[in-house]
Amino acid sequence: MAITHSADVNRRRNLGYFFDDAVARTPDKVGIFDLFGGRERQITYRALDQRMDSVAGMLARLGVKAGERVAMLVGNRVEFIEFFFGAMRIGAIPVPLNTRLAADTLAYIFEDAGCSVALIDPSCNRDAIAIASRIPLRQRLLLDQSHDGFLPYEEEMAKAGVVPPPPPIADNTQAFQPYTSGSTGRPKGAIMTHHGMLWYVENNQRYWPASPDDRGLIALPLFHKNALRGTVKPMLFAGGSFVLMPAYEPRSYLEALAKYRCTYSRGVAAVFTMFLQHRDEMKNLDLSALRSMSIGSAVVPSELLDAVERALPGVKTSESYGLTEGGSPFRAPIDGRPVPRGSVGVPAPEVELKLVDVEGNENSDFGELFIRSPYVCLGYHNQPEVTRQKLTDGWLHTGDIFQKDDNGFYFFRSRIDDMFSCGGENVYPKEVENLLFTHPDVADAVVAPVPHKVKGFVPAALVIARQGSPVTAADLRAFCLEHGPAYAHPRHVEMVAALPLNGAGKIDRNEVQALLKTAYTNAGVEQAGA
Repeated sequence: MAITHSADVNRRRNLGYFFDDAVARTPDKVGIFDLFGGRERQITYRALDQRMDSVAGMLARLGVKAGERVAMLVGNRVEFIEFFFGAMRIGAIPVPLNTRLAADTLAYIFEDAGCSVALIDPSCNRDAIAIASRIPLRQRLLLDQSHDGFLPYEEEMAKAGVVPPPPPIADNTQAFQPYTSGSTGRPKGAIMTHHGMLWYVENNQRYWPASPDDRGLIALPLFHKNALRGTVKPMLFAGGSFVLMPAYEPRSYLEALAKYRCTYSRGVAAVFTMFLQHRDEMKNLDLSALRSMSIGSAVVPSELLDAVERALPGVKTSESYGLTEGGSPFRAPIDGRPVPRGSVGVPAPEVELKLVDVEGNENSDFGELFIRSPYVCLGYHNQPEVTRQKLTDGWLHTGDIFQKDDNGFYFFRSRIDDMFSCGGENVYPKEVENLLFTHPDVADAVVAPVPHKVKGFVPAALVIARQGSPVTAADLRAFCLEHGPAYAHPRHVEMVAALPLNGAGKIDRNEVQALLKTAYTNAGVEQAGA
């Protein structure tokens, strides 16, 4: 009996088994509608649980031990989910890779993580097989194809393999290792724990419970925490369901919302900006089941939230904030108070927050956000110096500037390294972007600093105009001068068809800044007194 009790405790403390109760309650309910490959696969709770056990047995048979890292270069398909959680069942540490990264960066992550085994999906990255072939791995598993040096995934899954009992899990036992987007420097592997992830899932369900009747829609990459944290885990934990799209495409996204009667969806600003260009098609779809949409993972203009609600009457939109290493520390107040436009909410229960000024002193209403909770990562793999810089006594230094109002609501203002000085005035790109969004002909916009001989830096903007709009760059510059502070108006506006995005679907601000610097220089518009 003692052995049985110990195994049960280890299972309860293992993130790989987080939805055991839902499997027991509704084993034959469809939990995932997988649309990969242009066909629908319906996966029940029982089948998903069994597939995760097969992953655990397969990896154990291949010699994977608790504490070993196993890489995943896999697109949006159920195999990502089954491998991710199945590996944890034997104590292995999955390393989900951003499928859109350059080959050299992917190779760096493979080597930095020290993975022994990798699951490769050749459909998600054209260099996937070549990268995995040259990395010193003990075993390589391949989806859909056959290739020398790779084991066929389904054949290995079908082979008999004993699922070992879950290993002991301490509070600081690592569950998985996501890599940050690397907007500054190379990506860093965050050490996330079983205890912290389970705490977050249970905390979320305790205060903002999901219903078994809820159905989400995922169009963002699964390697991005917005999808896993915001939909996969809460839906499976609550016994709900979700639709998994292989990629985002506005028309297909809207059609899936209607066909599967999704009740909510989460995404980044680009997702919503793009589908708003299809308002006429939305009128012909039955979106009556849709109740809420959350926009996060990047700067979210208030005007975008308003535009979504106008296009989808009756659908509540909200702005969310979260980090790979720190989770989502803000939520709507549990007392029912409405969240003001532009705010990400109030501190979530059981999460500690503080704002710190440039001198390192705590400030009650403005400064860099620090977070402390069980969710926060233990540190960064192979990065002791970065760990010391980013974590102090369990407090995560987010690098994000927030303002708190008198009612306790928090407003995201900027990344520390996004703010710049223009002639002695501090300029936050989000403030200029918000101003541009108030123009009725602006569909999307992003602002970055460009060098100026007198002022040091001045704002410049990439702007997408609404379809059919005659608005010009000069119109928008004049609009900003009229409606905002003169020092913050964009000195150059470049009209574009699309904004550069990184692999996580966020605006690639490094690329934006490079494009604007070139365009501003080539335009020859710099004036000493501007």
